[in-house]
Formats: sequence, structure tokens, C-alpha cells
Amino acid sequence: CMKEYESLKSQLEALEYPHVYFFKFIVPNKNDNVAKVSALYDTTTELKIKKSANGKFVSVSNKQVMLSAVGIIEIYKKASEIEGLIAL
Repeated sequence: CMKEYESLKSQLEALEYPHVYFFKFIVPNKNDNVAKVSALYDTTTELKIKKSANGKFVSVSNKQVMLSAVGIIEIYKKASEIEGLIAL
């Protein structure tokens, strides 16, 4: 399933590391989705959480110091397992 990440990987490899990378995910506002997203990062990460106007979705964003393109892709892979998640 690495094929879908190949173009992203080539873009990420153009960056200099360590790199402060901005992640933003949208998840349905139910169950433990925000907790699942926060579990993608280390414990020192400060998340910005914002509910949508109708309250059905939650935007979870943060900046994380990343050491490699592979590390960023690993977070996207883990995130893709969260039901209803949209990566921006």
C-alpha cells in the first residue's frame, strides 16, 4: 500500500530534517477519535482542536518536529486506520 504515499514521500524528501511539520486531520466528533489522533504523536505535542460549525466534525492540528519523511508517512499510515478520518 506504499504506492499511494510515493508522491508524498518524494515531496517530503525535498525538505531538510529535522523539520517542523504541520499535520491537520478532520475526524467525526464521536467516540474517542480525538484521543486516537492525539495518540499518533509524542506526549509533548500540543494539539489544536476545533469543532465544526455543526459540531459533527473535529479538526485536530499540530506542529511536530519530524526527523524524516518516513516518520511523517508512518503517522499518515496510522491515521488512515481511524474511521472517517480526513487528512489535509
